[in-house]
Amino acid sequence: MKNQALFVAVLAAATLAVGCKPSDETSTSQQLDKVQAETKQAARDLKEYTYAEKAEFVKSMQTQLAAMDQEMDELTVKIDKASDALKAEAKPKLQALRDQSTVLKQQLADAQNATESTWDSIKAGASSAYASAAKGVLEARQWVSDKIAP
Repeated sequence: MKNQALFVAVLAAATLAVGCKPSDETSTSQQLDKVQAETKQAARDLKEYTYAEKAEFVKSMQTQLAAMDQEMDELTVKIDKASDALKAEAKPKLQALRDQSTVLKQQLADAQNATESTWDSIKAGASSAYASAAKGVLEARQWVSDKIAP
């Protein structure tokens, strides 16, 4: 539960920080740095789960993955309203995000089937996949904010 609340807070901060187009470039950079730091902290918090807490870890990660998928869907809607040139530029970026989501889903499946002896390496892989996917979503949000008016 602690990590779900943390993720929701990080996602909300990311949405607010990166979703709005600030008036100057410095504040955008500062906001992105802050969100990235919060994402790294959330990933570090995920590493604290023990094998006995495997089910809680998987549930937490699934909740976070669902939030990321929803964020990607929202970005897709915004991009679909953009010009053909921007759509063409965004298509590979969105596909990369979907690929990262697929990797994270596989990591979660592996985590569900992990044994006590494989738990630490699988948990680390899932945490890494989450951090990568979260960073990709933040970067995509920033790109959409920069390229497409809200």
